[in-house]
Amino acid sequence: PYHIDRNVLINSVERTHRWEARSLKEHLKDVKEQAMYCVIHGGLDRELRKKSVDYLTSLPFDGYAIGGSLGKNSKELLELLEWMMPMLNEDKDGVNRRNKPRHLLGIADEPSILGAVTRGIDTLDSCY
Repeated sequence: PYHIDRNVLINSVERTHRWEARSLKEHLKDVKEQAMYCVIHGGLDRELRKKSVDYLTSLPFDGYAIGGSLGKNSKELLELLEWMMPMLNEDKDGVNRRNKPRHLLGIADEPSILGAVTRGIDTLDSCY
């Protein structure tokens, strides 16, 4: 949810990271020509978003999805992407983040779609 206690959000991000790591471990046992994306979480909390980006991009996911609470409106979403997307364009600790697709979850209004694409989003799941 948009408004959530920070401690609840911290616990949620940590639980999600544990689940994603376990899921990836199982996936890698038998890939079957399927890609697996991580989902970067953290709400609008920049510290938690950065923690999520750093942790999840250190794992061998095929792509990066951006989800969780993305703000209360298109303006907050685009501000978050403006700040966050450069992190997905830099290499860190030997991980090439630039060559993996970036997917935005659950956006359906045209201004957000156009703004997301111009900020580096490759794919979306949308009902637009």
